[in-house]
Amino acid sequence: MGSLNQGIQRGFLLDTHTFLWAAKCPERLGGQARGILEDIESRLYLSSISAFEIANKFRIGKLDPTYESVLEGYTSFVRQLGIEDLPLTCAHAYLAGTMEWDHRDPFDRFIVAQASLENLVIISNDAQMQAHPWVDVVW
Repeated sequence: MGSLNQGIQRGFLLDTHTFLWAAKCPERLGGQARGILEDIESRLYLSSISAFEIANKFRIGKLDPTYESVLEGYTSFVRQLGIEDLPLTCAHAYLAGTMEWDHRDPFDRFIVAQASLENLVIISNDAQMQAHPWVDVVW
């Protein structure tokens, strides 16, 4: 992908793990991801599906317990990082459910659908997202 600083600044949609790492252990972020998150000019978004994913995975024991502080301080972390909420719409849900993509994770499907429809760049370390032809992904 070419330089993201050309022309109009595009917004960035954080994958769920990107938000978790930015909040708890930013050293795990890729260099480009860290630079975008530190740039006060970056327009950052977090899908409402990420809030559900974090809470649900913590509830069923699939999220490392060290991230409990991120769950409990979710709103504070969102505010500290300068992130805007990206609510789910019917159009996002429809695309997530119908897109031809051999990826079964519903959370990732929602994030890709939202990024595609809202013209956002995804910040993710997920190889399957990085290979999706409809969206730009940086790390």
